[in-house]
Amino acid sequence: MTLRDLPTLNAILNATSALFLFTGYWLIRRGRREAHRRAMLAALACSAVFLASYLTYHFQVGSVRFQGQGPIRTVYFAILITHTVLAVVILPLVLATLTRALQRRFEAHRRLARITFPLWAYVSVTGVVVYWMLYRM
Repeated sequence: MTLRDLPTLNAILNATSALFLFTGYWLIRRGRREAHRRAMLAALACSAVFLASYLTYHFQVGSVRFQGQGPIRTVYFAILITHTVLAVVILPLVLATLTRALQRRFEAHRRLARITFPLWAYVSVTGVVVYWMLYRM
């Protein structure tokens, strides 16, 4: 694997994290707590590996300019800005949500997860969209 492969790896990790998040949500809605726990820890692991890979890539390459023009440029930056802001916000939310679950404070975990889940899912999905728009359009 080379440095050039990292953006694709990052998109795969984001997509995999999103799949684990939605699976975890589906599982908890069906009362399958242990399976939910495993899915959410897998989502966390994917996101952690993503963050390490993302930082490695951008420390080496710097920022990559979007080449699109016209209305798609506005769409791209609207997605990128919301993705970036929420990516910063989501890290402490994920850690706080995880901490409450590990402490078996499930009511507090549930309350915070109702905020964390949709934001984390948005960040994971829009990470794939940003990749696609930046590297595949």
